Amino acid sequence: MKNNISPKRVVKEDSARLSIKSWSPEDRPREKFISKDISFLSDAELVSILIRSGNRSESAVELSKKILESVDHKLNSLGKLSINDLQKFKGIGETKAISIKAALELGKRRSIEEVVEKQKVTCSFDIFEFYKSKLRDLNHDEFWVMFLNHGHKIINDQRLSHGGISETSIDVRLILKNALERFSTTIVVCHNHPSGNIKPSNEDIKITKKIKDACLLMDITLLDHIIVGDNSYYSFADEGIL
Repeated sequence: MKNNISPKRVVKEDSARLSIKSWSPEDRPREKFISKDISFLSDAELVSILIRSGNRSESAVELSKKILESVDHKLNSLGKLSINDLQKFKGIGETKAISIKAALELGKRRSIEEVVEKQKVTCSFDIFEFYKSKLRDLNHDEFWVMFLNHGHKIINDQRLSHGGISETSIDVRLILKNALERFSTTIVVCHNHPSGNIKPSNEDIKITKKIKDACLLMDITLLDHIIVGDNSYYSFADEGIL
């Protein structure tokens, strides 16, 4: 018996079946967002709202699940994907990839803002909380300096180096110059290890000693050196190395 259903019609029917619009209203991410609390939505549903549509064989939610599965459902790992990485998924173009990256960046900035409002540094964890959102998603090394007053309140911070961190790439004179200009009596230095391994290298130890010795000459205290990993950190002060 001849089949009168054309391939195009099958594709169209499959697409309609997979479309979120064909779901019951209580199951659609946007409708759930409006009618219920946002916490009711899964990560995949939130991502699907950002990308709005899937592809011919997957709904926006199914495509979002595939993206999250590729990073073991870890939002930190999702934040490390580049626009080009995201565009490797069928149905994700440049616009959708930018939407995902922009949403993650806003989340990161919100975390930083909440920490900045606390202002005062009381322990190594406070420093980690301040820098983890800035550094943990990066695929390259960055070296930052935090300037504090005598009460350990944050005056300002500055990125000193971008890329490979070495003793020659860190300008100690610039650290001291900026500390003096800000009337900072205490500083903290911090950098990340993109590999996630927070153990300090010999170069890290050399840089720390070089900065500490220079600070002593200017009557400035090096409070700590923090190495940031994915969800952990190493404190030179806590380990008694400083």
